[in-house]
Amino acid sequence: MVRWIAIAVAVAALGIFLFVQAASRGWFAEREQAGTVAEVARSERVAEAYAADQSLAREILGAPEAKQVLFGDFHVHTTFSFDAFMMNLPMAGGGGSYPPADACDFARHCSALDFWSINDHAETLTPDMWAQTVESVRQCNDVAGDPSNPDLVTYLGWEWSHIGTTPRNHYGHKNVVLLGTDDEDIIPRPIAARSATSSAAVGPSVIQRLGLAAMNGRRGMEFNKTITSMLDVPSCPDNVPLHKLPLDCRESAATPETLFAKLNEYGVPSIVIPHGTAWGLYTPAGSDWRKQLRGHDPGLETLVEVYSGHGNSEQLPSWREVGIGRKGSLSCPEPTPDYLPSCWRAGQLVEAACLENDNDADECSDRAASARRNYLNAYQAGWKTLPGHEPDAWLDAGQYRSGFQPAFNYRPRSSVQYMLAIRDFENPAEPKGFNFGFIGSSDIHSARPGTGYKEMHRGEFSDGRGARDPDAEVSAPMFGSSNDADEPVDQSVPYDSTGESPLQLFEIERASAYFATGGLVAVHSTGRDRQSIWDALERKEVYATSGRRTLLWFDMINGEKSIPMGSTTIRSTMPRFRVRASGSFEQKPGCPDDTVAALGQERVDHICQGECYFPSDERRPITRIEVVRIRPQIHEDEDVNRLVEDPWRVFPCPNDGGGCVVEFADPEFASKGRDTVYYARAIEADAPLIHGSNPLGCTFDDEGNCVAVSPCGADAPLDDDCLSPGEPRAWSSPIYVNFDL
Repeated sequence: MVRWIAIAVAVAALGIFLFVQAASRGWFAEREQAGTVAEVARSERVAEAYAADQSLAREILGAPEAKQVLFGDFHVHTTFSFDAFMMNLPMAGGGGSYPPADACDFARHCSALDFWSINDHAETLTPDMWAQTVESVRQCNDVAGDPSNPDLVTYLGWEWSHIGTTPRNHYGHKNVVLLGTDDEDIIPRPIAARSATSSAAVGPSVIQRLGLAAMNGRRGMEFNKTITSMLDVPSCPDNVPLHKLPLDCRESAATPETLFAKLNEYGVPSIVIPHGTAWGLYTPAGSDWRKQLRGHDPGLETLVEVYSGHGNSEQLPSWREVGIGRKGSLSCPEPTPDYLPSCWRAGQLVEAACLENDNDADECSDRAASARRNYLNAYQAGWKTLPGHEPDAWLDAGQYRSGFQPAFNYRPRSSVQYMLAIRDFENPAEPKGFNFGFIGSSDIHSARPGTGYKEMHRGEFSDGRGARDPDAEVSAPMFGSSNDADEPVDQSVPYDSTGESPLQLFEIERASAYFATGGLVAVHSTGRDRQSIWDALERKEVYATSGRRTLLWFDMINGEKSIPMGSTTIRSTMPRFRVRASGSFEQKPGCPDDTVAALGQERVDHICQGECYFPSDERRPITRIEVVRIRPQIHEDEDVNRLVEDPWRVFPCPNDGGGCVVEFADPEFASKGRDTVYYARAIEADAPLIHGSNPLGCTFDDEGNCVAVSPCGADAPLDDDCLSPGEPRAWSSPIYVNFDL
């Protein structure tokens, strides 16, 4: 009898073991596949109609006819990206599988873009996924028609996703985009980041995997299958020349300099585009782009993403999120009238809870000081040092109140204006600086390039997610979505990351109120073909928009010949400039008949959500033109904030939909005798935007302090688009005017 019991127990144990293995490794599930691109090109008459409308706007504004403005999205994720797969699971409020083929069909038929690139995270792309990505991109281009005049140009790329644990070892995220798609024009594998979090980011525990399977059914099993295949890819050996590396390994680079060196050694035309630079969700407080100047490669890293669906990284505010000592030590700054530091709020919360529990005032003051220190020492996970304090208790701590759709937990020393103002003086005779062109992109994680044409379907057209079941909270156990304790603590606890996925340090709940539909990159191109678009990108004759197809020209007047945006020039006399802008088209509801005919109603409803780029003949008003002037440092100790004038000049526009033309000069240029950077913003009239002007739903007191919040985020109903007023805009690339000594 005992023997049979032992056998039964052993069989049961074996069954449990096999079940755990099957569920956690996805043995009986399928891996994510790239899908099949719809073999129908966009109607030629659609492109012709858009070109005619643009030509009319150019004629009205007196803009040059030699080049056309084309719109694209150079930052698109599919569910081949680990985080995109995770975000689109049922438990996270997502809509399921969105593979590379969906991105192609969306760009062509839903958003009617002229070009786009695929940018899944290299850290989790397997060799098979990369091969499928290459094939899907080729399929998308094969449908495009005449290569000299395609309906859509698709570029191959990936994201190098570096996340550090401190400002010293953090380099951020960069998209790599390749010019060609033939075998000789691409590299054998995407180059991943090698950082403190990259290896652990895809290694959930067995318990977490079982939870994923239980909560998400078939998609959970498929997710586990995908994770298993990702983890099975070995790292490439470091001591083997690049061209002799095996095809089935994961190549990586620990720093941007190593990434640049590898790309230069491969020798294929490529562009590296940093993005989300001021986004504090993953960027440690105190991160400073100055450290990236020394290793910067101006031949590769030519563009910067100013705006995306993860927020605006453009502006340099007067405040700083933390103070930095000479040796890199962090301190907590006091609040200002327009900024509440998160570390300071940590002290306020602890002190209030301490006093409420009838503790001595001096003791509570000491606990507040300790709370500020613990918050600083935890970097991105500072919120975890106060268990039991709900997200709403943090109010708008850490947020850029006055910026346009700013990135969450804004990092000023990683803003684009800061980048343009700083210089590296290792060689005092030739100080080194950044010379970027500006682009916008979506950073979408549902394979939908260019969703900013309509502000709707928050859970699909942005990375914001809502509750599909109003009675159930959105749950994402692999992300930092909770800070459990029975009651708010009255004493801070140091953060201990032991046994926790690096993704769990991210403050997801408040951050979910900061996701937008995303931006676009516009190019002034001599043609619609791949090379012409690439040439415009290399000239930096590009601009960013917040998602609308605003038309913008910014030129330096130079006799009969103008110098376009993105240029670098030398002069000693007063420069003069001209800005021309025309607002985007108001949109009609639904989708054009051509889209439905190409995709079928079912697919239109699935990937387009029944809403496409569908312009009327009415252009939105441009209300004003803003000009920013930046005078880069002439010595390292020069106060950067005094070098950025934003706005330097403001010009009101007719506000009638007919566009706007302004001219101006800088009479101080010659007398100041220093290099100067100029760029323009074209501001459209107010419109309801997803997570627009007040993402956290702050209630302000008479002094302008946020005293209560009502965020529209992850726990809000999915059909609530969280709309609030905002001003869509476009940012020109700068013109860099160096003083002729």
